[in-house]
Amino acid sequence: MGGVVVRAVKGHRADYQPIRTSLCNASNALDVVAALRTLGSFDTFYIADLDAILRRGTNCTTLHALKNAFPDICWWIDAGIGDIAALHQWLAGRAGRPVIGSETLADLDALDGAPIGCEPILSLDYRGDILIGPAELMENLHRWPRQVIAMTLSRVGSGAGPDIHRLRQLRELAPSHDIFAAGGIRSAADLADVERVGVAGVLLASALHDGTLQPTDLARYG
Repeated sequence: MGGVVVRAVKGHRADYQPIRTSLCNASNALDVVAALRTLGSFDTFYIADLDAILRRGTNCTTLHALKNAFPDICWWIDAGIGDIAALHQWLAGRAGRPVIGSETLADLDALDGAPIGCEPILSLDYRGDILIGPAELMENLHRWPRQVIAMTLSRVGSGAGPDIHRLRQLRELAPSHDIFAAGGIRSAADLADVERVGVAGVLLASALHDGTLQPTDLARYG
């Protein structure tokens, strides 16, 4: 947001502040990514371009700088894509793999309108128990891309733990999809809990910046 990495807490975006992290004395994206990579062999990074999501500009310059500086990383970028035209525009810019958040999704055609090899990732964005986005999304699972993020905004940066109940629901609802847990991971015990649910992976941030997850906790996951 505003060209710097911010600390996301419970989806209250008006209150987000530049990141303060134990890993480095900076909030610019290049330094933060380099610091995170000292913890493990991360090959995929998720970024929310909050300015694009909020329709008040973009951070495309920073995103391209990251791609050039770390060409071996796969970038998952939520940039507020809402329809198929916006998806095609994003793909033409080649800034990273598109994440389509239910929060900004206006047309389900965006979910299955990409060329083969450029499929987006769907982020199911929840505030409390409510899905933010079109209700018909949950009635058209056949249109979901294979990879789906379960984003529980009220747990992001909260230290409240992952939403195990929702993750189980989504695994039962969409057993052929790869579900990624986002929000609330605090510890190695939480990683073990979501692993037992059968998720394909997790999005981590606060626990890494705060040091509650250490490289030894991450090593077994590759």
